[in-house]
Amino acid sequence: MTADLGPRPAAGEGGSPSGGAARTTDAARTTDAARTTGTAPAAGEGGSPSGNAARTTDAARTTDADAARTTGTTPAAGEGGSPSGNAARAMDAAPTMGAARTAGTAPTANGSGAEPPAPGAAPAAAAPVTEVGLPVDGRWPIELDGVGRWYGNVVAVNDVSLRIGSGITGLLGPNGAGKTTLLHLIAGFLRPSVGRVLVDGEPPAGRPAIWRAVGFVPDLEALPTVLGGAELIELVARLHGLPDPAAAARRVIRRVDLEAAADRPIGTYSKGMRTRVKLAAALIHDPPILLLDEPFNGLDPRGRIAMTDLLRDLAAAGRTIVFSSHILEEVERLADRIVVVYAGRLAAAGDFRAIRRLMIDRPHTFLVRSSNDRRLGALLLGAPAITGVELADGRLVVQSSDYGAVARLLPELARVERISLFEVRPMDESLDRVFDYLVGR
Repeated sequence: MTADLGPRPAAGEGGSPSGGAARTTDAARTTDAARTTGTAPAAGEGGSPSGNAARTTDAARTTDADAARTTGTTPAAGEGGSPSGNAARAMDAAPTMGAARTAGTAPTANGSGAEPPAPGAAPAAAAPVTEVGLPVDGRWPIELDGVGRWYGNVVAVNDVSLRIGSGITGLLGPNGAGKTTLLHLIAGFLRPSVGRVLVDGEPPAGRPAIWRAVGFVPDLEALPTVLGGAELIELVARLHGLPDPAAAARRVIRRVDLEAAADRPIGTYSKGMRTRVKLAAALIHDPPILLLDEPFNGLDPRGRIAMTDLLRDLAAAGRTIVFSSHILEEVERLADRIVVVYAGRLAAAGDFRAIRRLMIDRPHTFLVRSSNDRRLGALLLGAPAITGVELADGRLVVQSSDYGAVARLLPELARVERISLFEVRPMDESLDRVFDYLVGR
């Protein structure tokens, strides 16, 4: 369940394969409320890409932010899934998306221009499975097998095979990586274009009963501003059929520290308070699986600490918690393990120490300006940690696979040789470059 309320989408939204004229619906068209209510999407949501070409027009523009931002930036060749095993692994190359980055255009999902398989169809070749956490009672709470999701020619998720067990798992990736689409697939708001999603052993899309086991906290804020926080939470409790909705609402409001503002209209709430009321709505029925999309957005430091402590308490009670973020520090502060997502694919998986090590122990390029670039460059060439030095156009460019060694070496050489350092700047530290490296390993 989730935080907001609204009418449940009619059956068949999302563009079923039957019919003729253009249908611009998709699971993202289930309205703001559909992603933020305690009611499940109606059967048929998810929007199959097969069938009439007209359905591939507005679907890509109406989907959630992650998928929309992937337009024209499909996964590069070499991106792929990870086999299970030790700590963090870069993913194996996948041949199906060979020439994906050409002129900014996206291939069809199978990379050949052919009609994509029907939704729910098994993938042609099973992707290696990444396992994080431990099964619960012999079964994985969340399973994805060869899952792909696209909107027309826009590939949002591509060939993801993943098992998620109990504890806290962080989905890490830049904006537009496919994190929100993955969460919506798990939550049942979207149907996979190919592959299979199981939650608590059942496909979540079109199965309202699955919401007994799932709580969802969206990044989207489509909350009814005229209702008070307590009114909304009590209404969600009634939708879940809880025996004493008022008592359940009071209990969960206390748990998320929203008592002082419980009777105020939601329209007067701050960003952090709105996040807490969405979390309260997701927890009202005490679900064993909790999904959160960028839950730390807009929280002040006190709110972040409170959210972290609450999620840790929930995980300690045996729940499966999956949350997304584009900030490594947020994920490693909370998650037991990290799944790195980039351009719709899994790039790496493991505990945060191994992921950070992968991100740091990679080639680095620095721009250096000093009072004597030529002399400094000659000295750097003799250092084992330096893999290349280039002096051109009045710039000294230094390459190394050891970030820390460069940070120590440059000041020491400058001090001994009496060279003034004017600038030392990494040239490849954007998050996109880091993920490009992980995918290409």
